[in-house]
Amino acid sequence: MARKILGLSAFYHDSAAALAVDGEMVFGMHEERSTRLKHDPSFPANAVRACLEQGGRCLPGGGPLALKDLDAVAYYEKPLLKFERLLETHYALAPRGAAQFVAAMPVWIKEKLLLKKVLRDKLSAVGEGASEVKLLFPEHHLSHAASAFYPSPFEEAAILTVDGVGEWATGIIGHGRGKDIRVLREQRFPHSLGLLYSAFTYYAGFKVNSGEYKLMGLAPYGEAGSAAVKAMRGKILAELADVKPDGSLHLNQDYFDYASGQKMVQEGKWLELFGLPPRAPETELTQVYCDLALAIQGVTEEVMLKLAREAKRLTGSRNLCLAGGVALNCVANAGILRENIFDGLWIQPAAGDAGGALGAALAAHHIYFGEPRSAGGKDQMRGALLGKEYSEAETLEMAAACGAAYERLGEEELYDRTAELLDGGAVVGWHQGRDEWGPRALGNRSILGDARSPEMQKKMNLKIKHRESFRPFAPSVLAEDAAAWFEKGFASPYMLLVDHVREDRRKALPAGYGGRPPLEKLNVPRSEIPAVTHLDHSARVQTVSAEDNPRYHKLISAFKKRTGCGVIVNTSFNVRGEPMVSTPADAYGCFMKTEMDYLVIGSLLFDKKKQPQAPAAAGKL
Repeated sequence: MARKILGLSAFYHDSAAALAVDGEMVFGMHEERSTRLKHDPSFPANAVRACLEQGGRCLPGGGPLALKDLDAVAYYEKPLLKFERLLETHYALAPRGAAQFVAAMPVWIKEKLLLKKVLRDKLSAVGEGASEVKLLFPEHHLSHAASAFYPSPFEEAAILTVDGVGEWATGIIGHGRGKDIRVLREQRFPHSLGLLYSAFTYYAGFKVNSGEYKLMGLAPYGEAGSAAVKAMRGKILAELADVKPDGSLHLNQDYFDYASGQKMVQEGKWLELFGLPPRAPETELTQVYCDLALAIQGVTEEVMLKLAREAKRLTGSRNLCLAGGVALNCVANAGILRENIFDGLWIQPAAGDAGGALGAALAAHHIYFGEPRSAGGKDQMRGALLGKEYSEAETLEMAAACGAAYERLGEEELYDRTAELLDGGAVVGWHQGRDEWGPRALGNRSILGDARSPEMQKKMNLKIKHRESFRPFAPSVLAEDAAAWFEKGFASPYMLLVDHVREDRRKALPAGYGGRPPLEKLNVPRSEIPAVTHLDHSARVQTVSAEDNPRYHKLISAFKKRTGCGVIVNTSFNVRGEPMVSTPADAYGCFMKTEMDYLVIGSLLFDKKKQPQAPAAAGKL
C-alpha cells in the first residue's frame, strides 16, 4: 500500500502543506493562496484540506483522503530545540532584550511548547483521525535538505541550506546518497548569512522576510567598482561580518539587535559606520542605498561561493542541491553555476519555509520509515505545478456571478489569439491548470507581456503590479531557444538562476547617455528584449519546456511563430502586497482592478473593454 505523508510548515511565515506519496510530492499549497494574506504564518488548514481532497484525487483511481489514511504528519522543525535557543540566547545577552523575552513567553508557554497538542487540535478541525495520526518533527535544516535532495535528479549530491535561522542552525552542509542524508557541518545562531542579508533589507527600507528579492533587484543600480561600493563592502567585512575561507562567518552582535531586541540592527552604530540612516519605507531610493544593496549582494555571493567550495571539499560530489531562503537569491545561485564547482546544480523551487513542509514529509518517508529512493536522473517536481486546479464549470460560475463577458476559444485559436494580443502590446492575465508550488509564477498564474517593448516594464510595474518602478521582470524563454538569447543558456525551469542577455542581442545606449538612468526612467532599450533586461544586462530566466508545461510552451511557440521571438515577459499574477491568485474569482478580481487588457482562464478570453464597470464587478466576488 502506498505510504502517504502530510508535511506542514507554520507559525513563522509562508505556511504550507504538502502531500508526499511513496516519496514523491503529488500536491502542495501555500496557505496564503487561500486566505489571501501574503506570507500567511497561520496553521495551513485550507492547504491541508486541499492536500487531502485534491491531492487524493491525483493518485491512480484515487479520491479524497482522510487523516486516518495518512501514515504520518511531519512538521518542519523541532519546537523544543527552538525554545532552548530562545532561552540560551536571552540568558547570554541579559539584560538586553528583557522586554522581548517577557513578551514572547506567554505564546511559547501556551502554544509552542505544546505544539503536539496544538497540531492535533488544528488537524481535528480539518477532519477525523487527528488524535491517532503519527506526528514527526525533523529538524528545520534537515527538512530544507530533504526538500533539496530527494526531489533532485541526483542519486548522490552535496547539500547546502542557508537561511535566517531554524532551531539553532542557520545553515548546513550535508551529503545525500540514496535514501540517506548526513549533516557534515552547520553554522549556528546568531551568526547567519540570511539574517545579515535581512538586516540590509531592513536598512534599505524593505520588509524583512519578503523584501529581500527587492534588495537583490536593486543591487545592479549600485555603481560597480566605485569607491563608495568598495568602502561599504570593506566596512561590512571589517566590522559586521568576519567571513572565513570555508564560508563560515561571525557576526559582530554589537551592530545587530535581532537576537534580543525588536529590530534587526543597532541603528545608531550603523549610522556611524555607513554615514547614512535607515531608509524610510516608500521614500526615494537614492544612489547611496543602491550602492549599499550592491555591496551586501557582493558579500553574499562571496560567502555562497565559499560555502559551495567547502561542500565540494567535504563531499567530493559532482552535484549540489540548494534550499533555504538564501537559495532564492538567483544571482548568487548563478555565480555558483558559473564557477563550475559542480557538474550539476538543483534548487528546490519552494526554497524558503514553505518548502520545509515538503522536506519534512520526504525526511519522514526516507529517514524515519527507511524507505528506499531512486532518483532515476529526473527532476521529481513536475515543473512545480502542484497546487489547485479549477474546472471550466467553476470559471463559468464565476463569470455568471460577476456578469462577466467572455469568448470561448478553440485549442489552437487560444495560443494564436493570445500571441496576437501580446504582439499588439496588450498585457494578458494567464490562468491555466494547477497553482505553482513556490514563490515564482511559472506560466500557470502569470501576467504576460511583450519582452521586446521598451515601455512594457514601466507599464506593468506602475499600472498593473502597482510596485516600485525599478523592479525587473523575468523572461520566459523556450528551453530550446535559451542559448540564442542568453550567454550561458542553462536550464532554469524554476526561475532561480540569473543569466545575461547575449552581447549580440544588446543595444547601444543613446549618445551622451551615462548608462545609469534615474530609477524612474527605465524605458531606455538595453537589448532586443528591454522589458526583461536589467541594468547590468542580467535577467532572471525561466526556461519553458514542452514536457513541464505544454500549454505555456505552445503559447510562447505561437508568439515566436508570429514575431520570431521566443521570449515573453512573465510576472506573477498579483498586485503588490497580495499573494498570487489561485481561483478564477481571484484572477478576475485582479484583472478588473488593474489596467490589464485581457484575461485568459482556460479556454475563456475576457476583454477588459467588454466587462462591467470594475467596482461593480469586483464587488460581486
